[in-house]
Amino acid sequence: MNGPEIQISFAPGLRLFVSAERRTGPTPVTTDGASSLGHVVESLGVPLTEAGRLLVDGRPVEAAHVPSAGETVEVQDVTRPQQVPGAPLRFLLDVHLGTLARRLRLLGVDASYESEDIGDPALAALSARERRVMLSRDRGLLRRRELWAGAYVYSDRPDEQLRDVLERFAPPLAPWTRCTACNGELSGTDKDAVRARLEQGTEKTYDVFAQCVKCDRVYWRGAHHARLETIVSDAMREFGGATAG
Repeated sequence: MNGPEIQISFAPGLRLFVSAERRTGPTPVTTDGASSLGHVVESLGVPLTEAGRLLVDGRPVEAAHVPSAGETVEVQDVTRPQQVPGAPLRFLLDVHLGTLARRLRLLGVDASYESEDIGDPALAALSARERRVMLSRDRGLLRRRELWAGAYVYSDRPDEQLRDVLERFAPPLAPWTRCTACNGELSGTDKDAVRARLEQGTEKTYDVFAQCVKCDRVYWRGAHHARLETIVSDAMREFGGATAG
């Protein structure tokens, strides 16, 4: 680029996205005099989904702002909990986040998940069509303009991923109300109604059942319930202030 030079700095939480020389404080950037500040920020590695307020000489500006020579730019972190206006809070997760999707569903959070790689354009279009927040570790996907909204998942560990999403968006929690397999809603059901779908041991041991209204999967408090209960109780203890009605 040959144009106005600005000074730019990034909040500590954003420094993993930028090159090492830009992680310690303000550094010079030569712009082309026509590109928006949002374009400049993304060209340096930070998806705009992760950028909070953009300050130019201490005053907030929009991402469409075109930098002028001598300006000092500060890119802040997203404010938490993050508000996503315009639609009910719902999520879309890419193929690499299946465990996170199941745990969000366990907590009653609307989390659509693509178990096959349908490609970035299709995911972005689905996010826009259904007005879902795209969760991904793919920075290229999060830079696609057609996304409704998006968020980078910072960890590759499911426990940390779940905590990050709950802390960032504070979704209402309603444990045990969604199918972990398909995201459909669960409804209590009579044992007689699902008896034909049960193994003999399950039929004799359990009396309380729920069934997915979308895929008909049957749920009961089986051998894995204690492990799932730990996930639920930990989440509710820390993030259960907002609960679904």
